[in-house]
Amino acid sequence: MMSAWLVILLLTLLAGVAIPIGGSLAAFENIRRNWLKNELRHGVMAFGGGALLAAVALVLVPEGSKDLPIWATALSFILGGLVFMTLDIILARNQTSASQLVAMLADFIPEALALGATFVIDKKVAPLLAGIMALQNLPEGFNAFREIKAATHYSTKKIIIVFVLIAFIGPIAGLSGYWFLSDFQSIVAAIMLFAAGGITYIIFQDIAPQAKLESHWAPPIFALLGFLLGLIGQQLTA
Repeated sequence: MMSAWLVILLLTLLAGVAIPIGGSLAAFENIRRNWLKNELRHGVMAFGGGALLAAVALVLVPEGSKDLPIWATALSFILGGLVFMTLDIILARNQTSASQLVAMLADFIPEALALGATFVIDKKVAPLLAGIMALQNLPEGFNAFREIKAATHYSTKKIIIVFVLIAFIGPIAGLSGYWFLSDFQSIVAAIMLFAAGGITYIIFQDIAPQAKLESHWAPPIFALLGFLLGLIGQQLTA
């Protein structure tokens, strides 16, 4: 039987690898016709929104709220939204070319921390959370690649190499959560709800408005598919 730390390493690495995979898909998107490229981009964004919604509704809020009183649940959730809003304002003012990448790391790191820390308590939650993390990292990697490529002169190879290195942040955060936070479930619960609040802000501030495409109805279906995959994963591990 695999050691717990090895399982956490593999799960978080698989979730992180979705980032360079998403970036690689974006690199080949230019071969598409313009109308397909446009709708595909909105569809990928909507799918990511669905996966993020699944993470909030099926894992982060239910698991986080179990170990905290109502006031602490509300405080952690609101604080997450406020911190992500502040980060969003700073990025907008600085006009950085990596805002999508920073936003992706802002939810990837606390989720990986929570995955490692909760593994001792409930091993069934870890694969579900890892799966949803991968689902959301795929479109976020896709969009982050497009944003960086459009705003800089970095080559495709250099961006993908950076994305591969970023993927290893997941195992570092996951193992840190396992080794240092597993005995502090209240802190882990607060981290989960903090991430949930931040993700909810991202969905309604960035993803939902940009996923809408005039006279096209496919992107909302992609959002439903993203959430549905998270729901299926939750049912399979229940």
